[in-house]
Amino acid sequence: MVERYSRIEMSSKWTMQAKYQAWLDVELAAVKAWNKLGLIPDIDAKKIIENAKFNVERIDEIEAVTRHDLIAFTTSVSESLGEESRWFHYGMTSSDTVDTAVALQMKSSLELIIEDVLMVMESIKTRAFEHKMTLMVGRSHGIHGEPITFGLVLAVWYDEMARHLENLEQTMKVISVGQISGAMGNFAHAPLELEEIACSELGLAPAPASNQVIQRDRYARLATALALLASSIEKFAVQVRHWQRTEVYECEEYFAAGQKGSSAMPHKRNPILTENITGLARIIRAYAMPAMENVALWHERDISHSSTERFWLPDSFITSDFMLHRFNSVISKLTIMPENMMKNLNLTGGLVFSQRVLLELPKAGVSREDAYRIIQRNAMKVWEEIQKGRPSTNEKGESLYLQYLLSDEELRAKLSEEQIRECFNYDYYTKNVDAIFKRVFK
Repeated sequence: MVERYSRIEMSSKWTMQAKYQAWLDVELAAVKAWNKLGLIPDIDAKKIIENAKFNVERIDEIEAVTRHDLIAFTTSVSESLGEESRWFHYGMTSSDTVDTAVALQMKSSLELIIEDVLMVMESIKTRAFEHKMTLMVGRSHGIHGEPITFGLVLAVWYDEMARHLENLEQTMKVISVGQISGAMGNFAHAPLELEEIACSELGLAPAPASNQVIQRDRYARLATALALLASSIEKFAVQVRHWQRTEVYECEEYFAAGQKGSSAMPHKRNPILTENITGLARIIRAYAMPAMENVALWHERDISHSSTERFWLPDSFITSDFMLHRFNSVISKLTIMPENMMKNLNLTGGLVFSQRVLLELPKAGVSREDAYRIIQRNAMKVWEEIQKGRPSTNEKGESLYLQYLLSDEELRAKLSEEQIRECFNYDYYTKNVDAIFKRVFK
């Protein structure tokens, strides 16, 4: 239900009604500015502000003849006014209206995305503290590395989202600019003060310099910011998908009562939400390319950017919004299985402690090369035994690797049994978790 509400709220910002309303907001801000500067009489400004309206169907009718959407819009608005309509769109070019209006749409849409990011961060933080000390195996190349905690994994996610939040907030400043600088951006027909007053009315900053359009590097900054955000959300989703693999089964997307996974196999419980997120991220990243290609317009402007922006702007925002709500649902409801995490952590018979033992040998006077040789040869024995199906622990609960190390005479000549056993202590790997959390969750 949250996802559906989210889509409706974001989608409403990109309807034709919303588009033309943003245009009207810009035009009325210009009327107020001209009035303040003494050009438009108070009575005419009052009539325009109170009576100006448009009709989407009527705009479509007019555009079918004019083949120009802004002229169709101004004509429709003029039909709702009297003689005062002569002041409507005075001294402005189409892009003054359109680009400034799009800035309003981008700004309000990005505000929603930022709210979404904060929502996701809060959900990640909640689960991180819940599982701050939940042990699991860290993987490198997909292979077991060393013990970590599930909370540390989520702390990395939170820190990454914090960077996206900062990037989006900076991007907000980049895109929240308007222009009323005239046909070539030279302010020949309107003073700079008009732009400053109108933009202030709209909650935008005036572009320090413009030609006939707002420069598209600003839009590209937005597209790349959303693409980077989508890439991180996909990264998290791919992790969940791996954890849900039958052979791993450390986490699982919430599976509701009555939910079905396969038309043929009734037992299936598939990671469909995170797979969906992976696909959506590909679409959002794809939109960054036309946005960057739109930066290179001919001279003071052309309209090669216009057709792509009708697609990528609304789609990027709507898809990002949906994806963030979907991921928030995944992480907040994620089924986490600490027992299976511990089971997998012990799967390789204690090999995850190899570096811990390795680092003790130089302290005992052993060279790095000799230490590595001793530790690796015993590790390779464990791999071979595991491949043959030998249990990873004995009846005493001692790991296979510990057994081999304790029976290695060269190693025992340098380290005592107590020193070796102490290396197989999980607390060693969690001793700095609290300190890391303090750095991440300030």
